Amino acid sequence: MRRSAIERLLPAVYQRAAVPGSVLTACLDTMETLHAPTEDLLDAVEDLFAAYRSPDGLVPFLLRWVALDHILARPRDGGAAGTDAPLPMPLARLRDLLARGAELAQWRGTATGLRAFLETATGATGFAVEEPADRPFHVVVRVPPAAMHQLALVRRIVAAEKPAAVTCEVVPIREEISQS
Repeated sequence: MRRSAIERLLPAVYQRAAVPGSVLTACLDTMETLHAPTEDLLDAVEDLFAAYRSPDGLVPFLLRWVALDHILARPRDGGAAGTDAPLPMPLARLRDLLARGAELAQWRGTATGLRAFLETATGATGFAVEEPADRPFHVVVRVPPAAMHQLALVRRIVAAEKPAAVTCEVVPIREEISQS
């Protein structure tokens, strides 16, 4: 808040006393200086909530807002994730999930949604979600070779994103062996 704006909030008798070189003017200048950092933050407050502009430490918190905090690492004792808990994937992937949070929520519980979630979280494409005709309420998620090093993360995502009454298995996609 500018010194002149603060001064206008004062009673008239104080406004008349705010002359250059006075103690009151010095106090008003100090108040303006103290307000500056907060005003700068408020001028860019939308950056705090934008997936790609928010501070790194705020991203895990924002994932809670779009119901995606279940993908974050949890301590083995079952408690809430601490601030020093390791992230299960690069921060850039978490930002991608945050940006797509509303879209992923619309497709939650579907093969399309599960595939999109896995591709966004791992950065790999080629996941297959199959529903075998001979096993109702069961899905098979086939993991491409590019995502095999993230198998624990894939399993955690599948367990959280599949419908509750559905069983699942996560298996690697077997590359076709070409015969010459």
